Amino acid sequence: MSNILYVLLDGAEDDPNPQLGGKKPVEIAEMPYLYDRARHAFRTTGRGYTHLFLNEFFTGHPPEVPRGALEALGLGLPIMDPKRTAYRLSPAEIDDGMVRWSYHASEFSDELQRVMMSHMDIFEGRDPQIRFFINGRAVLTMECDDVPETPSPPVDAPCAEIPGVLGEFVKAVADDMGGITDYPWGCGKFGHQYPAHPCFNNLTAISDSPTSLGVCASLGQKIMLIDDLDERFPAAVKALEHGDVFLHIDEVDEYSHQKDHEKKKWVLEHTDRMMEKHFPDVENVVYFADHGTSCVTGEHILTDVPVWTSIDCGIAPGTIHPLPDLVPDIAKHKRR
Repeated sequence: MSNILYVLLDGAEDDPNPQLGGKKPVEIAEMPYLYDRARHAFRTTGRGYTHLFLNEFFTGHPPEVPRGALEALGLGLPIMDPKRTAYRLSPAEIDDGMVRWSYHASEFSDELQRVMMSHMDIFEGRDPQIRFFINGRAVLTMECDDVPETPSPPVDAPCAEIPGVLGEFVKAVADDMGGITDYPWGCGKFGHQYPAHPCFNNLTAISDSPTSLGVCASLGQKIMLIDDLDERFPAAVKALEHGDVFLHIDEVDEYSHQKDHEKKKWVLEHTDRMMEKHFPDVENVVYFADHGTSCVTGEHILTDVPVWTSIDCGIAPGTIHPLPDLVPDIAKHKRR
């Protein structure tokens, strides 16, 4: 089969970890299937956030669409009307003038969602629509022109003033939740999008993340939002029969933000077992990371990132291959 399976191990790169003898989880994780199947290894240029990397991965260009608008597409929210603006909302605590991002929001996400919904009347007359996803995160779209400049996770930062009804909403939720709220960032309207590389063949994107799904939806590619990790693999098997597949393992990044190197190691190893189970004979497979996420600090790392593939592209081990050229150069050497 000539279709290509692209597997994103989100945030797989890491810092050397003192608790692992100075090694990284990706270095000590047992992944025999990956190393046997994808023997050609090199690196490419990483980006600070997943949407920045993937837009360049799929099109060869940095994005001109803000993250919130891309995620709105990934969640099926209306955003194409120029009257509408999208707001990415992430769980955080506002304390002493600081925004402190929460990656353990599963402990209070149900209550946070309930309180947020109780204050949606603040947006009356603006046709607000909201969708929640992983651990209390959300995307809100509404008829509004306010695009606040606010800090973005994962680094804690001084709290920026949020204008208008959105600021009123964020404050009302924080007042009810003792400082906890969903704080906006990555806000904006849908703008210009570049076309995807023509070498993609009827691609289907499979993820629990509206970020990656939104990038693919903006390119007219098929998307499947599947929350359960194990259920993504059989879905990918079926989709690979009809075209290329992009399979996103977002949990690698999530456990890194939680500073849990054991969980990160586990999900890398579990992914390897699931790949061996569901894709024992895959011919064209590409594993890659988009950025590093440190289990030491919980923050993103801007660095070159690994690529492993079964496809011999003639790229020497250790070479840093330019991100805009990565997909075209891989696709022209795939097994047919």
